[in-house]
Amino acid sequence: MSNKSIDPIGKLMGLRYKSHPWHGIEIGEDSPEIITSFIEMVPTDTVKYEADKASGYLSIDRPQKFSSILPALYGFIPQTYCDTNVAKKSATILKRPEIVGDGDPLDICVLTEKEITHGDILVQAVPIGGLRMIDGNEADDKIIAVLKNDAVYSQYKEITDLPEAVINRLRHYFLTYKDMPGEKRDCEVTHIYGKKEAHDVISRSIKDYRNFIENMLFS
Repeated sequence: MSNKSIDPIGKLMGLRYKSHPWHGIEIGEDSPEIITSFIEMVPTDTVKYEADKASGYLSIDRPQKFSSILPALYGFIPQTYCDTNVAKKSATILKRPEIVGDGDPLDICVLTEKEITHGDILVQAVPIGGLRMIDGNEADDKIIAVLKNDAVYSQYKEITDLPEAVINRLRHYFLTYKDMPGEKRDCEVTHIYGKKEAHDVISRSIKDYRNFIENMLFS
């Protein structure tokens, strides 16, 4: 696109103000096949970073208590929310009507062979599946994706194509990364699901986000 077609006022506003990674970034017109994702953490991080919901800036949530190594880029899908529609999927499959959404954007892990050294970045990711995770009574799905055009991981089209060791690392990390010394959480990964279901969960989270924003605007 030619620079002449860019609104100069809009361009200046974009330079002055940083878009909020949850509310100000578009998921992408090819969603859910290809989605823009905001990365909060990378495998070398020794503290847990999390985007502050009010400001959008990365903040330190907590130091890692154990030597857990994040096996992928980790963040969330902008303009998504885990509420009624996302929770209903898990509640129906597990026959546990008490399950609710965790009230956060939808989490995503992005696999890549490249060494990316810091978060606070946007990537284009291709979902291939997900982990159905229940934390307490909250649906806390983790979408598993590969970095678009990655030299190694882009060959994997379904989560079942991944080496079993990769899936086991992802599962182990999410079952243990919030543990405190001497304590265990009520957390479980009940299913590993494929691309079709991942697309459905993403679509549900987009619907939940739109409902969330509408309720904020008109309440």
